[in-house]
Amino acid sequence: MEQLILTTASPEETAELAEKLGALLQAGDVLTLEGDLGAGKTTFTKGLAKGLGVKRVVNSPTFTIIKEYKGRVPFYHMDVYRLENSDEDLGFEEYFEGEGVTVVEWAQFIADRLPEELLNIDIRRTGDETRELKFTPAGDRFIKVCRELEK
Repeated sequence: MEQLILTTASPEETAELAEKLGALLQAGDVLTLEGDLGAGKTTFTKGLAKGLGVKRVVNSPTFTIIKEYKGRVPFYHMDVYRLENSDEDLGFEEYFEGEGVTVVEWAQFIADRLPEELLNIDIRRTGDETRELKFTPAGDRFIKVCRELEK
């Protein structure tokens, strides 16, 4: 499987799809999240967190770079936009190889630090409420996750 493309008709559907994905994830999983401003990355992340059993309100970590949440496994939400052209090492490997699930926004800025196996999710607006989500799995684990998500 090279890519799984799904569409949603509302923010609620986007969150529900993400919640379904969250329920399939396990410790050590890394997801990269792409999309323009207003594409639905935060909506998606909130649904993902719900699927991971996070009870706290989830919002963008723009000014803190990394936010940590407790769920059935720890959930790490990173926004590494401010690290463009930076050599700062924030211990990413500890997160990626740790006991939680990590979502990285603006992952291209730390591409050389990402694990080989991950799931890239690209969210694009196709209308006022509709979104196209492209899931690109790298590694057998994420191919299986995408097949489950497709059902």
